Amino acid sequence: MNTQDYIINDVEPIGLEASIASVQDTFNQLTYSHVAILENGEYLGCLMDTDVHCFDADKTVADYRYAAEAFFVLEDTHWLDILEAFAVYGSNIMPVLDPDHKYLGYYELADIMHLFNDTPFLSETGGIIVVEKGQRDYSFSEICQIVEANEARLLGVFISHLTDDMVQATLKVGHSGINEIVQTFRRYDYEVISSHDEDKFIEDLKERSRYLDKYLNI
Repeated sequence: MNTQDYIINDVEPIGLEASIASVQDTFNQLTYSHVAILENGEYLGCLMDTDVHCFDADKTVADYRYAAEAFFVLEDTHWLDILEAFAVYGSNIMPVLDPDHKYLGYYELADIMHLFNDTPFLSETGGIIVVEKGQRDYSFSEICQIVEANEARLLGVFISHLTDDMVQATLKVGHSGINEIVQTFRRYDYEVISSHDEDKFIEDLKERSRYLDKYLNI
């Protein structure tokens, strides 16, 4: 995926000489969380919308240069790392620099998310399974082996939740053999967090519970 095709320059970066009033006006016309700031043509960082609206409108950007956050990605940064940067900095734009740290433009979050939408994890049809296990006990190789041992196609897997003790993994697999995969995960001591209509184990538990309730009510 060539992310460089998504670099845009619809909003010009702002110089230190610009008034805070003009930056506030810029934000009022945009839905962006940040704008890029340049100093003598060099990228300095980004100012945040909520910060700028608290600044004195009569002052200049130079008076608040300390508030600039110097986050960015390089033009050859992988799209997953770009997504991570968006998450870390809570921004919906991401400045892009060349290897010499020259400002090239910025990415919009929606455009990079669109790349994720085109991956088989989202675009291919399949079923989602969420499993949980102790952090010291799980392994990606075991998770993949369980799916493939049931002759199913693994479309993707990622860590969706992490604590000091537990790891939660979200998988997308082909539609065939979901129940068998779920039962195999349980045999390997994984807790299945997701619910599945074809989960015979859960249905058996419900049936036994109904019989027990009927017995106790006799």
